[in-house]
Amino acid sequence: MRRGRRKLNVRALVLALTLLAGCAPLFGQTLAPGVSQAGRFVWSLDDDTLGGMSGIEISDDGLRYTALSDRGTLWQGQVQREGGAITGLTVDLTTRLRIADGTFVEGRTADSEGLAVATDGTVHVSFEGLARVATYPDVTGPAMRLPRHPDFDAMPSNGALEALAVDADGTLYTVPERSGRPDRPFPVYRLRDDVWDVAFAIPRDGSFLPVGADIGPDGLFYLLERDFTGIGFRSRVRRFALDGSTAETLLQTRTGRHDNLEGISVWQAPGGPLTMTLIADDNFKFFQTTEIVEYRLVDGLAD
Repeated sequence: MRRGRRKLNVRALVLALTLLAGCAPLFGQTLAPGVSQAGRFVWSLDDDTLGGMSGIEISDDGLRYTALSDRGTLWQGQVQREGGAITGLTVDLTTRLRIADGTFVEGRTADSEGLAVATDGTVHVSFEGLARVATYPDVTGPAMRLPRHPDFDAMPSNGALEALAVDADGTLYTVPERSGRPDRPFPVYRLRDDVWDVAFAIPRDGSFLPVGADIGPDGLFYLLERDFTGIGFRSRVRRFALDGSTAETLLQTRTGRHDNLEGISVWQAPGGPLTMTLIADDNFKFFQTTEIVEYRLVDGLAD
């Protein structure tokens, strides 16, 4: 389902801007040893609701996806691959999320940003406008309310719970996009047994801000970060132990290498390499794309 409305690739826009500025574009990236880019796919449909993608989850076999828009719409379907690379996405379900009373999300309740799918298939979503995490046993039905940490009330409407992850035991982790001050670490909030605490904090490093998270099959916390440079986006992925004791930078791109990457899924097919799938938010702009890129990690979990 690759055909649809035509979009101008943001990399072409960045190229034009940088040439006008009299400097060469820098589309490079720095990868940790054992990390390699495995493919790129641009998702487009004859559907005006497709866009603003803020989250993605890929099944363990790499053949099913759940994707989330920041306007409260969720997609599920099949991933088509050739030689391991994504060649297409089919859509089995498109649904608008609901709040706990069964009405559709709207206004302050609709800014859905983080996505996490538990091992039993339960879908969890974090929101920015009204900072909260909601659970969907059935994505077509009402949300199940979860407790809110007192800190959520003070979060800015465009800087709240951007990243969400769930571990194998069902414990939820969420990170705000903004920490409140340039010298203040990003708290990683944890919900277990219906009680929120702060599992650890992520030190700020440069101008990157958290936009997506996942917990990989290795039990590590993967954080996708973004920086808007004025003419394009830079992306970074770091991974941490769940107590914050170790940290490693896996990739960091230069401006324009990819579009506005906001969602991350870390998965591993049986006998295959650890894979990171990243999806871009096109902000519903004609000059951006819903880009999906994948990176493989050949380390202790490789075949």
